[in-house]
Parts: sequence; C-alpha cells; structure tokens
Amino acid sequence: MTPSHRFEPRAPAWARPSGGFTLLELLVVVAIIASATAAVSLSMRDSADTALERDALRLGALLEAARAQSRASGVPVRWVATPTGFVIHGLPGGSQTQAWLNPQTSASAVGPLWLGPEPIIHPNTITLAMAARPQRVVRLTTDGVRPFAIQPDPTVSSQP
Repeated sequence: MTPSHRFEPRAPAWARPSGGFTLLELLVVVAIIASATAAVSLSMRDSADTALERDALRLGALLEAARAQSRASGVPVRWVATPTGFVIHGLPGGSQTQAWLNPQTSASAVGPLWLGPEPIIHPNTITLAMAARPQRVVRLTTDGVRPFAIQPDPTVSSQP
C-alpha cells in the first residue's frame, strides 16, 4: 500500500528565511514611535518660561518669610530690586542679598515694597522679566492681606 499523500516535513517558522516585516509589524513600530515622540514633545517646556516661574516662586516664598519675620520681630522690612537680584533690608541678622537663579532675570515693583510689621501691607505687584524674552513677564502680586502669588498673564490665552 502506497500512501497517496506524502508528508513532507517543514522547518519551524523561526528557522525559515524571512522575507521582511509584515505590514502589521511595521504599523505597530510606527505607532510606538509616534506615541513616544508626542509624549516627549508635550513634556518639554520652554526653559526660559520655567526659569522665570522658578524665580517668581522663590521670590514669593522669600517675601512671605520676610513678612512673617517682620511681624514676629516688629521691625519694618523692605524689599529692593538690584541689577543682579534683590536685597531684603531690616531682617534680624542684617540685610539679605539674593541673586536670581537665572542671571538674565530682572524685577521691578511699583513703589517701595514694605513687608510689615503690620499684618496688612499695601497691595503691590512685582514684575519679573527675562532679557532673552522681554515680551514674557511674570507678575507676583498681593492684595495686602493674602500671600504673594503668581498672577496669570492676561495676554496668554488658555484656549487653543
């Protein structure tokens, strides 16, 4: 009896020569690359904006600390901007000179900024700018009662 159908052994799939990638494999690779690129581009922020916001947050924290020390000691404290940073006069232990985290940062205030010793101070705004991007500013404000906080920029729209 001779079999009408002969069984021919085939090599396993991993041992056969490959003719290239399938369309599905290529689509998966392209989708992974697109997702990774989108995630990286969305997570990156402009370094100038970040540096300016960091300086503003740091300044706000230092002003609130000086305000609390002024109230606790009963001594008036004054903040003054300098070309390379700022000075806080009147603190216990002497004046504190601070430099900006980014050397291109500059600040200006409307009038003198007294931080106490009264619990309510005059409303004031400090405007921080950067030499590299003069059109971008960050405003640190207080109404005299609340702590200093970054005020949203009205020229930047949050709508797409």
